[in-house]
Amino acid sequence: MTHLLTVLQAKESILVDPIEEGYIVLVTGLLIVFTGLIILTLFFKYALPLMLYIYKIISKGPDRKVSDISPVADEDFTGEIAAAISAAVHLHLKEQHDHENAILTIKQARKMYSPWSSKIYGVYNNKR
Repeated sequence: MTHLLTVLQAKESILVDPIEEGYIVLVTGLLIVFTGLIILTLFFKYALPLMLYIYKIISKGPDRKVSDISPVADEDFTGEIAAAISAAVHLHLKEQHDHENAILTIKQARKMYSPWSSKIYGVYNNKR
């Protein structure tokens, strides 16, 4: 009997008040959200510019202006070739769409009367 009482007392001491548990969940959630925001802020402020700077050093070297780049023209590519390519692309894209008839026919569906689906008997029929 005394053993049973000590077990019951131990269970009562283990139970946590639901309000205190709610505060624990609230504080934990707020810490997770604000820690994530701080990490994202630090990443976008410091790490991203550093990564972009390293990428610029590795890939390009010094920046060049558009006016410094000289266009190289292909002498074999003429206007007739460009027109043929654009006509072929236009015809290909035009063929992808289905041509359907735009006439709609609406037929009224007749429903047979059924007392099982009638609400009038349930509303106005007062059985006394």
